Amino acid sequence: MDRYAVIGHPVSHSLSPRIHALFAIQERQQLEYGTIEAPLAGFAAAARAFFEGGGRGANVTLPFKVDALEFAARASERATLAGAANFLAMREGRVEADNTDGAGLVTDLARNLGVEIAGARILLLGAGGAARGVIAPLLAARPRLLLVANRTAGRARELASRFTPLGAIEAAGLEAVPRDRFDLVLNATSTSVHGEELAIADEVLAHAGLAYDMAYGPAAARFVSRAQAAGTRACDGLGMLVEQAAESFLLWRGVRPDTKAVLAGLRSLPR
Repeated sequence: MDRYAVIGHPVSHSLSPRIHALFAIQERQQLEYGTIEAPLAGFAAAARAFFEGGGRGANVTLPFKVDALEFAARASERATLAGAANFLAMREGRVEADNTDGAGLVTDLARNLGVEIAGARILLLGAGGAARGVIAPLLAARPRLLLVANRTAGRARELASRFTPLGAIEAAGLEAVPRDRFDLVLNATSTSVHGEELAIADEVLAHAGLAYDMAYGPAAARFVSRAQAAGTRACDGLGMLVEQAAESFLLWRGVRPDTKAVLAGLRSLPR
C-alpha cells in the first residue's frame, strides 16, 4: 500500500491524516497516511529515512518548509519562487518539491468564503515560510495592493522584492501598518502556533473586511477572537488546510477530491 505522511515539529495535532483518509475513502484509493515528528535539526534525516523506506509522498508543516525545498532534488516553479515547500513526492527515483499552500488559501477564500481577491487591499502579516508560499498565488488573483508586514521591516522588504515583478506588492514593519481599511488581513506569523500576542494595532483588525489566520483550531483562537471582538468577520485556516490537501492529493493520485463535505465534517468536530 502506498505510504504518505506529514512531517513537522510538533505534528501530533495535525488533521492531515484524517483529511487524507477521508479523501481516500471518497475516491476509493488504497493508501496509508501518517505523521512523522522530526527533530528540529533533523528534517533531512527523517525525510530521507521515510523515502528510502518506500514512502511515496509527504506534506511538510512548520518549521520545515524551507528545509523541504533544500532537501528535494527538483522543485516546481511555485516552490522555487516561494523559497519554501510543503509538498514532496518521489518520482522516478528523485524527490520533487512543490508548494500547495497558496492554491489552498486562494481556493478557500474564493470558493468557501466568497472573498473577491481581484481589486482587494490585502495585508499579509509575517515574512516566513508560511507567507512565502501564498504571495505568488495571491498576486496572480490581481489584488489592488498586497502589503507584507513583519516585525522586522527589512525582512518584509526583502521578501516583497522577490515578488515585485508579479504585481502590486509593498512592505512595512508591523508598527508602520496604516490604519486604512484592508479588505483582507492574513495572519501568517508564528504567533498563533506559539501562543503569542500579535503586535498589530486593534484598529487594523477593526477596519478589515475579513481577518483570516492561516493556523487552524485552538492555535488560531486568540487571533480570531481578537478580530471578532473588534467587530470584524474572522476565520481560521482550516479551509486552507483542506484545500491544500486536496491539491496535494491531486498531485500524488491524479484526482482532485471534493472538499465541501470533508470541510463541513471537520468544522462540526468539538474544538
